[in-house]
Amino acid sequence: MDIQIIARDGEPEYAVLPWAQYQALLKAAGLNETPSRPAPAPVATSSDPILPGLDQLRSLREGKGIAIEALARTVGISPSYLAMIESGERQPDAAIRRSLAWELTVPGWRDES
Repeated sequence: MDIQIIARDGEPEYAVLPWAQYQALLKAAGLNETPSRPAPAPVATSSDPILPGLDQLRSLREGKGIAIEALARTVGISPSYLAMIESGERQPDAAIRRSLAWELTVPGWRDES
């Protein structure tokens, strides 16, 4: 199986696997209910209110004295990907933004579920 494990605080928190393998697990468990495919997540825009601004991410992290490696590991992404987010080369999805806001204790992180 091609499973990706996402950890938080050194403990496994999520397992991500291909849809076909998920369906096979449901069948093996004797579950005849096949949930419909989830709707694609909406593409986040830069006006997302969760973080004050991704352009401020590096200063928020450094202001809290958090190393890029530590924050990336906690959020479940690579340090190089976090560096690309901080530099504006990549736009993270809503889940990563929520995790970053949570870890950086940004007010308003609960605004989006």
